[in-house]
Amino acid sequence: MADIEAYASQARAWLAETPIPENTGTEVSRQFMAVLYDAGYSGISWPAEYGGQGLSTAEERVFQQAARGKALPTGVFGIGLGMCGPTLLSLGTEEQKKRYIRPLLRGEEIWCQLFSEPGAGSDVASLQTRAVLDGDSWVLNGQKVWTTVAQHADYGLIIARTDVDVPKHKGITMFVVDMHAPGVTVRPLRDMTGIAHFNEVFFDDVRIPQDQVVGGVNNGWHAAITTLLHERLSIGMGSAAPDRPTSYRSIAARAQQRGLTEDPAVREKLVDLYVQERALELFNARLAQEVKAGINPGSRGSVTKLLLAELTLDSAETAAEIFGEGVVAHSEDDELARYAAALAWAPGMALGGGTNEIVRNAIGERVLGLPREPQVDRDVPFRELKVGTQKKEAGA
Repeated sequence: MADIEAYASQARAWLAETPIPENTGTEVSRQFMAVLYDAGYSGISWPAEYGGQGLSTAEERVFQQAARGKALPTGVFGIGLGMCGPTLLSLGTEEQKKRYIRPLLRGEEIWCQLFSEPGAGSDVASLQTRAVLDGDSWVLNGQKVWTTVAQHADYGLIIARTDVDVPKHKGITMFVVDMHAPGVTVRPLRDMTGIAHFNEVFFDDVRIPQDQVVGGVNNGWHAAITTLLHERLSIGMGSAAPDRPTSYRSIAARAQQRGLTEDPAVREKLVDLYVQERALELFNARLAQEVKAGINPGSRGSVTKLLLAELTLDSAETAAEIFGEGVVAHSEDDELARYAAALAWAPGMALGGGTNEIVRNAIGERVLGLPREPQVDRDVPFRELKVGTQKKEAGA
């Protein structure tokens, strides 16, 4: 305990002394990640042999707590740190771990995740992006969509169909793809916030070396599930900090300043928000303790993702209900502007990392042990399925 307290004190001192850039551009983020890494605060619990600090999740959580309220410009690395890196550590070859982990942690390379397709969103296993072995490399063709930070990414984890003669879940392979390779085209997609959070990505005869397979040929569904578990756990545990724009603390303070907390209805809404937020914090703490003890939380990571998605929606709506039309009818300089942005962004949390409906299915089947939903196509060879563009390309 004394060591942890000393570590926490050291982390707080470093954060207090280190200038935090206000400009959050990509190059500034890369530079700050290098500073973070050199100080020993990037990859805190990642294996030292691959570039991490080799400490425990206790130290990592201590640093996260110390950094609360600090707008560290590391968001562009969130996909790599929360999903791609952990997947490579779980399933990657020694060569892949040695090649990719340290540059990720130092901010030298940005990563994205390429799963969803126009015809394969919730049913990811119906994906039709194809990879065909040609000599010593795979040739990739297809399209992905809703890909976060693809416009900045150097590498990505992509899943593609490599065998159409087996059921859809069995003919998928995961690859590391160079996002700067010839044939890769990235087009940003603007959402209703006016920001291009996502992208659509096209692959035209992109060549991927054989040694960039992750987790084995035709074992991509297992690799994808591994990534999704990391994603949902990362989203849930990394985004519920009390300094969120629509956190209980923020909304309650603003309501009190405006003299609204005398209203019993407002107090009731604030209590409901506090209970949700506190429940999520306690659940995250439990999972963190299990990880520290070497217990894999497995599909329970989906629970924390679902709780966060519901909290994000409820907290944004609570802000709108308490502060009224000012949340949506604000000027650029209005103090309520951040609530308006949160309200516009909130629905995305119910979609990213799996829709709430899909996540509930996963929780029911894999956590609660409920019967699986009927899947009549689970054992049918993919080339016989009439899904997406397969309807036009029967047998392709």
